Amino acid sequence: MGVFDKIEKSIEGAVSGVFARAFKGDVQPVEIAARLQRELDSEAKLLSMDRRLVPNEFVIGLSSHDYDRLTPYSKTLNSEIIPALREHATAKGYIFNGPIGVLYELDGSLPTGKFTVASRAVAGVETDAAPESVSQLRTAHLVIEVNGVRHPLLPPGLTIGRGTESDLRINDPGISRRHAQITVTGRGEDTSVLIEDLGSTNGIIVNGQKVARATLTKGTRIEIGSTRLVVQDAGE
Repeated sequence: MGVFDKIEKSIEGAVSGVFARAFKGDVQPVEIAARLQRELDSEAKLLSMDRRLVPNEFVIGLSSHDYDRLTPYSKTLNSEIIPALREHATAKGYIFNGPIGVLYELDGSLPTGKFTVASRAVAGVETDAAPESVSQLRTAHLVIEVNGVRHPLLPPGLTIGRGTESDLRINDPGISRRHAQITVTGRGEDTSVLIEDLGSTNGIIVNGQKVARATLTKGTRIEIGSTRLVVQDAGE
């Protein structure tokens, strides 16, 4: 019995047959589970001979009818779907960047019984920095944004990497334990920010170019492993 044959039976048991009565002819939960499996397979990106990076965030678009009927059971569904995705990933040698998340969104353009899946690989990010005070945030002229979270760029700067010794830890297998150093000097309008590669395996890409070091300013785009970072004005 395959992973998604097992999940079908597991889901059926978890909801005590509710889906069989309420969702006949509508989007079936096992259809979503099977589609997410295919999403892992189709989006897997080769990291090494035996490791492939796959998405860990999924957004399921549903018609108004299916959204109203499915979302009350989303927690139950995810408690069955997510472990099955982990099991499938282990069997295939897939690696997730961070925690798996499955979200359900209303898409009024969809007819009943149809759904869409959008996915992306999102790295888990941790920082050793203490919570910033209001005064520190006001002092920062620039911030670096990772997966929607902003980190003030204040002197003397910070190290980025996958290891616990880094100030900004990103759980991305394409990132080295100590990958890059950001050096910050000055304050306010006089802030100067430099990023430098620390001899990482995959290097750093700044505004589309692979570099050993570069000056960072508002709008600079950085790629490290499969993670994208953006430098922004702290006031925006």
